Amino acid sequence: MREFSQTELLHELEPVVAGELDRHHRMAKEWFPHEYVPWSEGRDFDGVLGGEAWVEHDSRIPEEARVSLIVNLLTEDNLPSYHHEIATAFGRDAAWGTWVHRWTAEEGRHGTALRDYLTVTRAVDPVALERARMTHMGEGFTNAYEGVLHSLAYVSFQELATRISHRNTGRASGDPNCERLLARIAADENLHMLFYRNLLDAAFKLTPSQTMRAVTDVVTTFQMPGTGIEGFSRKAMIIANAGIYDLRLHIDDVLMPVLRQWAVFDKENLDGEGEKAREELAEFLARLEVSASRFVERREARRAREAARS
Repeated sequence: MREFSQTELLHELEPVVAGELDRHHRMAKEWFPHEYVPWSEGRDFDGVLGGEAWVEHDSRIPEEARVSLIVNLLTEDNLPSYHHEIATAFGRDAAWGTWVHRWTAEEGRHGTALRDYLTVTRAVDPVALERARMTHMGEGFTNAYEGVLHSLAYVSFQELATRISHRNTGRASGDPNCERLLARIAADENLHMLFYRNLLDAAFKLTPSQTMRAVTDVVTTFQMPGTGIEGFSRKAMIIANAGIYDLRLHIDDVLMPVLRQWAVFDKENLDGEGEKAREELAEFLARLEVSASRFVERREARRAREAARS
C-alpha cells in the first residue's frame, strides 16, 4: 500500500474540503462580539484616563475560572502564528485557502470577545494580561507536526479540546454573561472540529495506514497550543484540579469520541505499518487510562481531606 505525497493529499482531499466548506457555511451562525459584552459594567482604569486601578476584589470570577480564562485568551492571541502554520500546511489555493481564511476570521472573534469581556468586567488584571500577551506572542507558535495528515489529526483533537475547555470555564465562572459568551465561542470550535474530523475521515478512506500513523503520532504526543504560556504547568494544574479540563476529560470527551467516529479499532484494511501504529495507539490509551484514574483518585482524596478540615 503506497503512501501519498503531501501534494497528492492536498489534491485528493480538495473536493472534500469544498464540500465541508459548503456545509460549514450552512451551519455557521453570524454573531457579533459586542453583543456579548456587558458594556454598562465598564469604568476607566488608572493611567492615561485617570480612573481606578484594578484590585483583585474587582473580579467576581473564582480563581480557577479566572486562570482558565487567561489561558484560553492567551491561546487565542497567538492566532497570527496559527494562521501562518495552517496556511503553510494547507496552502492558500482554491477551497483550502478559502477555509484557511474563513477559519482565521472566525477565530479572530474569540480573542476580541474574550478580551472585551475580561476588561469591561474587571475579571483580571489588565496590566498583567497585556504583559502576558506580549510575552506569549513573542514566543509565537510552531506546529509540532509536519504534513497534511498530522496537521489534520492534531486540529481534530485540539478544536474539540478547546470547545470543552471553553464550555467548562463558562460554567465554572458563575457568571451568566461569561457562560453565554463561552458557549457561543464553543459552538464555533465545535464546527471547526467537525470540519477537520470529517476531512481526516476521508483521509482514512484514501490512505488508511498512513492516516493511522498520523493519528497515533498525534495522540501520543498531544499538547495544547497554549503550552508555551508562561507558567503554563501551574495554570494547567489549577484548571485540572477544578475539573475544568483534566486527563479524564481529555480521554472521555476528546480522544475517544473522535477515535470512535473514525472507527480506528474496527478498520480492516490496514497494512503491517498501519496495524503497528494502531497497536501503539491502543497501548498508549491503556497507559493514559491508568494515569487518568490515578489523578481522579488523588483529587477526590484531597477534596475529602479538605472537606473534613473545614
